[in-house]
Amino acid sequence: MIIAYWIVAALLAFVYLFAGGTKIVRSRAHLEQSGMNWAAGANPAIVKLVGMVEILGALGLILPPLLATAVFLAPLAAIGLVLVQAVAIGVHMQMRDLKSLPINLTLLLLAFVAAWLGVLTFPLS
Repeated sequence: MIIAYWIVAALLAFVYLFAGGTKIVRSRAHLEQSGMNWAAGANPAIVKLVGMVEILGALGLILPPLLATAVFLAPLAAIGLVLVQAVAIGVHMQMRDLKSLPINLTLLLLAFVAAWLGVLTFPLS
């Protein structure tokens, strides 16, 4: 189980570190040009906040188990990423941006699997 957790967590962490870092570093206009249409109508602070949440979620998946400290935070971070993707799916559906949904659904599923494996591997109690 722990090997499966690390595979899924590493994949998710890579994706969310990149995506979150992109949202923090790039301007709203540059994000829109790269295909993040939702950023065009969003407050710039919200875009940066989403980026920070994604980075914190990625770090929460990796650092607690890696440091063997507060490992119960890993499944909680995965649950947080499930919520991030649920909101993202809602935003994309509201904007009728259906081309992003396969990626969002895949990330939602992977985050759910990471949460499930995390609970089995690193119990919350």
